[in-house]
Amino acid sequence: MIPLSVPVIKGNEKKYVDEAISNGWVSTSGSYVTRFEHEMADYLKIKQTAAVQSGTAALHLSYLLSGVKPGQEVIVPALTFIAAVNPVKYLGAEPVFMDCDDSLNMDCQKLEDFLKKECTKTTLGLRNNKSKRIITAITVVHVFGNMADMETLVRLADEYGLKLIEDATEALGTRYTDGLYEGKFAGTMGDFGAYSFNGNKIITTGGGGLVTAKKAADVERCAYLAAQAKDDTLFYVHNHIGYNYRMTNMQAALGVGQLECLEDYIHMKEQNYNYYREGLENFEDGKLMPFNEKARNNHWFYSLLLTNKALKRDSLMKQLKEAGIESRPIWKLNHTQTMYQSCQAYYIEKAPYYQNRIINLPCSVNITEADINYVIEALRKS
Repeated sequence: MIPLSVPVIKGNEKKYVDEAISNGWVSTSGSYVTRFEHEMADYLKIKQTAAVQSGTAALHLSYLLSGVKPGQEVIVPALTFIAAVNPVKYLGAEPVFMDCDDSLNMDCQKLEDFLKKECTKTTLGLRNNKSKRIITAITVVHVFGNMADMETLVRLADEYGLKLIEDATEALGTRYTDGLYEGKFAGTMGDFGAYSFNGNKIITTGGGGLVTAKKAADVERCAYLAAQAKDDTLFYVHNHIGYNYRMTNMQAALGVGQLECLEDYIHMKEQNYNYYREGLENFEDGKLMPFNEKARNNHWFYSLLLTNKALKRDSLMKQLKEAGIESRPIWKLNHTQTMYQSCQAYYIEKAPYYQNRIINLPCSVNITEADINYVIEALRKS
């Protein structure tokens, strides 16, 4: 089986993990946690970060510190993994679902129309005219590592007094190479940024995540809340409700080794994407989705858009599986999930089209040209 996306462990990971074990620092304290936070901050060209247990934990803390409260609303994508949405409900707030554009990222034109036409600025904040609730934040996801339109999103968030949360869980290493934010990395332009190091991400800590924030005090607050909000570690004094969200030293040791390989992995991912693209250039039934031309994208996942309406997504995936090739459909749209069907969804038109016409192809860092050729041949036989 050619897998969809598996981790590659080839650097100093084992050396660092063995050192953490030999020193006895295997839990949520240890030098590798601090080292990972500092080295991630250096890589992202920001002042500090807070390492946590998962991308979901990073998003939950970001929503919490953005001031999201029960009875309020957060604008979220209809097309993304559900982890970007669920933490809104953790805090008793409600999601408002926004459509995607042809990049699969949030449709900024529809977002602007919604803010202008469907909302009113009040002394309490931006009010949704339909629900009468106050909108607190916008969450943008850099889908499959493709840079979203941050220039527009930051402008709209500032204009309407909303917090902007970047879900960069798929986009570590993606950065602008042109425009207003040239040199800025995904996850560092909004009020908060969240990263994931799940096993299928471009680098992994097995599980794990990271929080960034525009204000240093917010990063420190995230670290405090993630460590059970300890105000006195000797006498176990806690003045706030905290969470068991801290990354372990063993995870961080693995992450330090993986981070050393990140730029090589991004280069390999881009090369593999281009090899696919060239091989599928004359493929009549579909095309690879492009990436943002104003950014150096990490090319985390490769999405094949089926342009031949006679070719059914599920039938193709079944044929690929029979040929020993793992593929994946795009997510079930969030506004159609059972627990979110009663929530407001603003003119969701493109997302259903892409959901039904996209499959993700094998894209592991270490996939070989022979593997890619085999996948391409299997697609042609379909």
